[in-house]
Amino acid sequence: MEHSGTTTVAERPEALLLQVDGREVASYVWRSRLPASTAPRPFLHPVRTLAGTVVTDARPHSHTHQLGISIAAPDIGGRNFWGGRTFVAGHGPAWLDDHGAQRHRRWLRHTESELAHTLNWVDRDGAALLRERRSIACDPLSAEAWTLTVQTRLQNATDGPLQIRSPAALGRVGAGYGGFFWRGPSRAERVRVLSPAGGGERAVNGTTAEWVAVSGAGEGEWTVVFAPADATTAADRWFVRSRDYLGVGSSLTWDRPLVLEPGGAIERHILAVVADGTLSERAAGELAAAARSQR
Repeated sequence: MEHSGTTTVAERPEALLLQVDGREVASYVWRSRLPASTAPRPFLHPVRTLAGTVVTDARPHSHTHQLGISIAAPDIGGRNFWGGRTFVAGHGPAWLDDHGAQRHRRWLRHTESELAHTLNWVDRDGAALLRERRSIACDPLSAEAWTLTVQTRLQNATDGPLQIRSPAALGRVGAGYGGFFWRGPSRAERVRVLSPAGGGERAVNGTTAEWVAVSGAGEGEWTVVFAPADATTAADRWFVRSRDYLGVGSSLTWDRPLVLEPGGAIERHILAVVADGTLSERAAGELAAAARSQR
């Protein structure tokens, strides 16, 4: 493994452990050895509350390509960086041999609570479509909550325009996913979705709410509050699922292609507050505000 010369962190093969005030809250799998059909990429799992309750899932039986918390996209230049089946206009989901992968290049920083590295998003032949700089930080917020910060800068690495599309851009209504994505626990009870736009999946999916919160129970009661940390990210719509599975994403694009010119880049900045207990709408909003002010 490479080392950046910064503070040593607890490690295990292919993963870095992240802590808040001495408590392990997340594992970042920075080099995954997964089948090509999953669109292999770095991901955070397990992610835990301060009390130790796990709030992510990875490779669940029904969606084996969903990996904890990751950055993924279903269509970049005609390649699938989401994993699973590819949505084909006029046909629907289909298994294609079009999956890309995200490959770690080098560490810029890693400590017990922060990391930053560069990656290449490559096609099946190893050609780079995107170059990425990604940073992740874990910070205490209260006695019952901590904040995960994810920042990414994606730059076109090709010599031509590069389209980023969601299935919604190809005719699958409501499926505007692609970008930051959280897969929640498979075994969750009493699930609630809250936001200023309303409660429940139908009210929130496709909106640009100031924050989105999902709460549930399993090993213990938990709530995760998602919020944009800058104006650019705040303009992106939320992708939310709570019926067939638990998932929340901040979408890079919804029903229109996003085009990156050669050398062009986009940046996004997402906060996820991981809290013990089932929070009210007011409490969730206060945590989102506190996390934004913290940054």
